[in-house]
Amino acid sequence: MHPIIRPVVAALSVGCLTVSLSAVSPTGAFAQAKQEAPAAQPADMPQLKQIALTEKQVEGVLASQKELDAATEKLPDNAMDKPDPKVTAQLDAVVKKYGFADYAEYNVVVENISLVMGGFDPQTKKYIGNDAVLKQQIAAVEADKKMSAKEKKDALADLNEALKAPAPAIENKGNIDLVAKYYDKLAAVMSEDE
Repeated sequence: MHPIIRPVVAALSVGCLTVSLSAVSPTGAFAQAKQEAPAAQPADMPQLKQIALTEKQVEGVLASQKELDAATEKLPDNAMDKPDPKVTAQLDAVVKKYGFADYAEYNVVVENISLVMGGFDPQTKKYIGNDAVLKQQIAAVEADKKMSAKEKKDALADLNEALKAPAPAIENKGNIDLVAKYYDKLAAVMSEDE
């Protein structure tokens, strides 16, 4: 994958991964959103429950990754389509070791981290907002002479599509500072998920 589009793909893939893994959760936290979906969001997309992140939660996400990755690697490909109580119990057991009530709570935390990470400029490691990051990446892809025409066309289509579906505004501004503090570690974890 081309390094210019890697950060946005990482953020989007983590977001998609956590949404798909949330289907395993017995509580269905994402499916039971309290607010109506905004007009720009498809009706079938679950609403992100924004929370004020704590340092303990971010550290728990980072600390749990190896064990959680090992647990999810063993899952069959269709495990997310048909939630299995054994799988749910296994994932709950892993995240409980790291201070989460259950896998649904873990997913909410990861979604909130991903939302903030999507707005960080990977070069400056400063928060500039999701739209600004996408626009930077579009400009970089357009200027890239090494990409084939097809790669460029596909990348621009993906980036422009992402720009059309804006990320929700960050409700808890303290999350930006907290994610900035752990940016390098979180970015490393996200790039492993590609």
